Amino acid sequence: MSKKIHTPCAIAAAALALAGIASAPEALAASKAERVAEAASNKADALEAQLQAVQSELASLRAAVNQPHADSEKVQELDQWMQQTKSAPIKVETKDNLAFFRGGYAHNNRKRGGTLDPSGDGLNNNGAIVGPITDQDAWYFGAGFDFSINDDLFGLMDNTELAAELLIDYRELGTRKANGLSYQEAAAVELPTANTQTATVNQLSLSASPKIKFMKGSKFRPWVIPVGFELSIISPPSDAITVLNPGMQFGAGADYNLWKDIHIGADARYHQALGKVDGVDTNGVTAGGYIGFGF
Repeated sequence: MSKKIHTPCAIAAAALALAGIASAPEALAASKAERVAEAASNKADALEAQLQAVQSELASLRAAVNQPHADSEKVQELDQWMQQTKSAPIKVETKDNLAFFRGGYAHNNRKRGGTLDPSGDGLNNNGAIVGPITDQDAWYFGAGFDFSINDDLFGLMDNTELAAELLIDYRELGTRKANGLSYQEAAAVELPTANTQTATVNQLSLSASPKIKFMKGSKFRPWVIPVGFELSIISPPSDAITVLNPGMQFGAGADYNLWKDIHIGADARYHQALGKVDGVDTNGVTAGGYIGFGF
């Protein structure tokens, strides 16, 4: 039987093999622990993700619960707005300004006398020699504008419109005679001059007045002018060659909305001068009709 001879190298290799066999269970145990820890970590991550999902769902539920309350507030606000809109007065866009053209009959309080009559009585130049050169009746035509200021008379009366009227009128008197003395009349009173020209006796009036118009929104609109400023220009002039006469006017009338923006109306006015124009009395009345166009 032969004997085996163990060299030192063989002995070392054998020792190493035995050491590896002995340490193998410990390595296996460490690898298993690592796998267990990794699995636990994955489970923790999964639980955290699930918790976040639950929290998100709870937030969504809270928002869904609060949403009907917000919607109800919006519905209430909308209902209040609708009620206010229904209760508010309906504003209709209207053309409240008016351009009108008028004409009619006029009557002066006194007749007009000639310019050159030395025997005048000082009241109306109605001298004893020539006498009046017109009668008291006249015709007139003119045009004007109504500019609307407000619809409630500064809050004093509903549906009562305050307007500013600007008006120009031309008035002409009839029965014209020579404006002064003839040559024979001048010679009779020992005057060196004479005037035998026939004068067109007329008067131009410019006025600005407040006008109060009632029943806004109705087709029929009565109105009044409490008092307005008027400036009259007379021709022929007075003996002192004065032609301007300031005064005032009062009036009342009504207009009717005939169709769309077309209006018709009638009025009467009294014209009162502040004084005579060096003996010429321009006081009198006018009455007539007009047609107007809204704008």
